[in-house]
Amino acid sequence: MLKQKDLKRATLIEACIKGQCTVKQVANALGLSERRVKQIKKEVKENGVKSIQHGNRGRKPKNTIPEETRKRILELRSSYEYEISNFKHFQELLKERENIDISYSALYNILRNAGIKSPKKHRKTKLHHRRKRKECEGMMLQADGTPFEWFGDGQKYSLHGFIDDATGKITGLYMCKNECLLGYLEVLRQTLENYGIPISLYPDKYSVFFPPKKVDDHITIEEQLNGREKGITQFGRIVEELGIEMFAASSPQAKGRIERLWETLQSRLVTEFRIHHIKTMEEANIFLIQYIEKYNSKFAVEATSKKNVFLKLPKRYNLDELLCVRFERTIDNAGVFSINNSKFQIMDRHLPPKTRIQIYLSEKIGMRVKSNNKTYDVQPLELISKDQIDNNSLDYHKWLADVVIQLIHEFYLKDAKASY
Repeated sequence: MLKQKDLKRATLIEACIKGQCTVKQVANALGLSERRVKQIKKEVKENGVKSIQHGNRGRKPKNTIPEETRKRILELRSSYEYEISNFKHFQELLKERENIDISYSALYNILRNAGIKSPKKHRKTKLHHRRKRKECEGMMLQADGTPFEWFGDGQKYSLHGFIDDATGKITGLYMCKNECLLGYLEVLRQTLENYGIPISLYPDKYSVFFPPKKVDDHITIEEQLNGREKGITQFGRIVEELGIEMFAASSPQAKGRIERLWETLQSRLVTEFRIHHIKTMEEANIFLIQYIEKYNSKFAVEATSKKNVFLKLPKRYNLDELLCVRFERTIDNAGVFSINNSKFQIMDRHLPPKTRIQIYLSEKIGMRVKSNNKTYDVQPLELISKDQIDNNSLDYHKWLADVVIQLIHEFYLKDAKASY
């Protein structure tokens, strides 16, 4: 039985064959060319009115998605691993992990017809002028941290990261309980090891990067004698030693590339963590190393200039000592020095009184004391028993006295946005 559209066409063509109207009139009525009307007229004369109907009517298109595949896609979509992924990410994961290669439009239709909406939020935001990218890779890295419920357990953890302004490449990612010095030092470590020393760093102004205004003018006598006019943080000292220029962004919009990076990672990483059964910070930090490569291969762009201006890290640097909280002290007649009102003694009695020493403090090396490139063992003046050592500390710190562990937590894990 002919459909209404075909019935109209058949009626007009038969009228044209009988001479009741002209080819031109039929062409105008059907919105066809006169040549096409003549072809249809010939087909009807030879094969009858049934030739009006399209030959493929009633047949399934060759590119129709098999019902079995459609059902499999919907089953996967409702699974724990994939249920919160956005549609684009889900399409990539189907190809990558399930061997289902489907176009975005076809997948979109399947999901929307099943009443499924993409969880990716499309918010109306104010339009901001996008700053032109730097020309060369390594010219400037944007730095930031973002708190988020990465594991879906109601707990927020802060992801720290650097992104190259010219290419959009992630150069480092590291997760901690909160935004802190440790997170940024580990991101800097990854950057130095895998890329080199950037020309400049562009963080916000309310973090470990710059001292609060109220302590900005509190400079030691020694620093003043060395020509320093403003206060500096531990992180600031490290990048200054590396020759990295660091200047603060005035607003989140000023470093929009890393803000958009967080939107992308918050949309994708939760699903990636579910797929790989990652539920802790430690597991996440191991996974993030390989995920950086996956992200960069998909989202990084070519820089305007082919010149790479990352500088190779000189061999003279020991990263474990460079990426440390560092102090300088003078020992007394008994070889004693203090940090934050805690007293320590150097175990070597041959070191002369008033010797200037360098103290390195970090999670990786504990406390290391050096003078003239020689390392000395130290111990707190008041030793404590093992059962008094902080049970929450990492295993490789259990040899340290409780006071040293507290110092590490104070300088490394303290909230970066808090004043100090």
